[in-house]
Amino acid sequence: MQRRASGVLMHITSLPSRFGIGDFGPGARRFAAFLARSAQSYWQILPLTPTSTFIGNSPYSSDSAFAINPLLISPEQLALDGWLDAGDLDADAPRGNPAVADYEGATAHKEALVCLAFARNREKLATDAGFAVFCHDAASWLDDYVLFQAIKRERGGQAWNEWPAELRDRRPEALQAVRERQAETIDCLRFAQYLAATQWKALRRHLRENEIQVIGDMPIYVTQDSADVWADPGLFKLDGHKRPVFVAGVPPDYFSETGQRWGNPVYDWPAHEKTGFNWWIKRMAHNIALYDVVRLDHFRGFEAYWEIPASEATAVRGEWIKAPGMALFKTMLRHFPSLPLIAEDLGVITAEVRELMAAFAFPGMKILQFAFGPGIAENRDAPHNYPRNCVAYTGTHDNNTTLGWARSGEAGEEGRNALFAYLGREIAPEQTPWELIRLIMASCATTAVVPMQDLLGLGEGARMNMPSVAKGNWGWRAVEEQLEASLAERLRAMTEIYGRNH
Repeated sequence: MQRRASGVLMHITSLPSRFGIGDFGPGARRFAAFLARSAQSYWQILPLTPTSTFIGNSPYSSDSAFAINPLLISPEQLALDGWLDAGDLDADAPRGNPAVADYEGATAHKEALVCLAFARNREKLATDAGFAVFCHDAASWLDDYVLFQAIKRERGGQAWNEWPAELRDRRPEALQAVRERQAETIDCLRFAQYLAATQWKALRRHLRENEIQVIGDMPIYVTQDSADVWADPGLFKLDGHKRPVFVAGVPPDYFSETGQRWGNPVYDWPAHEKTGFNWWIKRMAHNIALYDVVRLDHFRGFEAYWEIPASEATAVRGEWIKAPGMALFKTMLRHFPSLPLIAEDLGVITAEVRELMAAFAFPGMKILQFAFGPGIAENRDAPHNYPRNCVAYTGTHDNNTTLGWARSGEAGEEGRNALFAYLGREIAPEQTPWELIRLIMASCATTAVVPMQDLLGLGEGARMNMPSVAKGNWGWRAVEEQLEASLAERLRAMTEIYGRNH
């Protein structure tokens, strides 16, 4: 990310489609055309990993750090690739509000389509070289993931640490018995991952042809009820019943007075160090293959992390525990020629965290919404204080939309007055999104990224996520009519005048 450029933040699920949720199909290619018309270099997305309606559909709470969400499989692409007939696609498709993701409806519909495609193509798969290569190359995580999923389905979704001891503790004879009696389900789950990976690779090729790079998102932690923890429990701080002793989160901050208790098990870092950080090397290799640039969520946790006793209901009573970030990234550099990473350095950032970032020249993030208030002259999120090696945002998926921020009490009178003083004039709330876009585009930050909601000037109802709120998030979607040529031209003009066009 050395050259001056810009991009748009828009998750795959937020794309237009006729199947209840955005996916890797025609909507993604139309959005790629929008990015190309507007001279953007980057498309930033959220994690591609599987989501669950049982835990709020968050892409940061997944049952795998490696699998791709089957909800992102495009039915149209299944037909184009010969797995299904075009007439199969629309039966029982979700028919709800196109501006809101229908996770439940899309899950039922796409699972049925994948099962139908699998049933029709079992003989073809037996001789499909691409499928064989995929299963071989992904075996280090895929075999555990599909087995985990098969057991979960067999046991009605029960958490793995509540399974019978022989399954919980991965006794070979018990696992082999599952493989035999659930062979068809396991093969179908492998097929779903093959479809998702194949469609994502095809979309990546299309993006590269349009000179658009993908910024992906890698959460620092994994979910307790995941194939990752089940497969490698010794890498986490668990008790004798495989339950977390401590969980992750952050102390009280801008987003929450009681902090955020995420509930993820924390890593047993000495155990990772003994293996030469093998699990992290595998995970980073996987993400570098998926994306052009990887945003490391909660980067400060690689220097020190907030450890909360699992018995605590909030994140208030935790403590900072040192993590071996310097050793980890030095080890990674021995395996990879470079580390194309963005450090999500929001929240409580210490001199030690900045030292870790500087040691590897990782760009950090600047959030313009955080700049306006008391002490703006010294505020690190104010454009006049940006270093060149950073990524500037109007806001992220965790922020209110800029219009929502300007209209609500979130900005406050002091914040609005600071914004007016910074701009040198008063503006209406409706003008705020593009004024903030202009500020980050004009800044010296090497990279500027704008959430799609801010380009569209949408209010609080289009917010993607409210941290610490379990329900009602991740649902916003764009509709086809919003990706109009005039918007692309407006963005292109600003991109060009500030020298960010590729």
